Amino acid sequence: MTSILSIRNLEVGYGTIAALHGIGLDVQKGEIVTLIGANGAGKTTTLRTISGLLKPRKGEVTFNGQNISGVKPHIITGKGVSHVPEGRGIFANLSVADNLELGAYLRKDKIQKSEYDRIFSLFPVLKERIKQNAGTLSGGEQQMLAISRALMAKPTVLLLDEPSLGLAPQMVQTIFRVIREINAEGTTILLVEQNAHMALVTAHRGYVMETGRIVVSDETKALLASDRIKKAYLGG
Repeated sequence: MTSILSIRNLEVGYGTIAALHGIGLDVQKGEIVTLIGANGAGKTTTLRTISGLLKPRKGEVTFNGQNISGVKPHIITGKGVSHVPEGRGIFANLSVADNLELGAYLRKDKIQKSEYDRIFSLFPVLKERIKQNAGTLSGGEQQMLAISRALMAKPTVLLLDEPSLGLAPQMVQTIFRVIREINAEGTTILLVEQNAHMALVTAHRGYVMETGRIVVSDETKALLASDRIKKAYLGG
């Protein structure tokens, strides 16, 4: 199978500090692939480089066979890669409706009613909150809005950075159920997640990062069964 998203020999740094040391990964069309690892392992840096927020020193990112390394973020979004950043990045002083509309900003076509219906079927609470300022939403509702706004760009690939961070357990279950639904409807997902167990039971394949390097990659069933992974990330 050909990869929809590929990274090859990627090196990224902040000033003189190297954050990624020649990593490589592949995401196939229709998959959920997860990146797990401790804080500071380079997971967020990887997503930020894919979406164009960081420029690599070396190596390349390809999407649909095109090299997108160092391309501006809005162009990458326009090509079909949407990024839900850690911390959500919603526009707190704008309404839920305005946030959703801004998600479709780069599109040439008009937003259809069916798209709002899809969002509200995934996250019914957003319909109730549609006129509220996004800053008045709970943390979980803001995460729902951040994911929904990214979906309004009609992405082929969705990059999710720590979607469960700071959320109550019940809300985490809701978010991950929706991640599976979005994927089942045809969106490919690259997921960075601190909750390693939740990430591995949701994804098809996983990569484990340590200090800017990928140290293990396998199907998630194998990773869940691995003593090394259990000990390091699953509290076993």
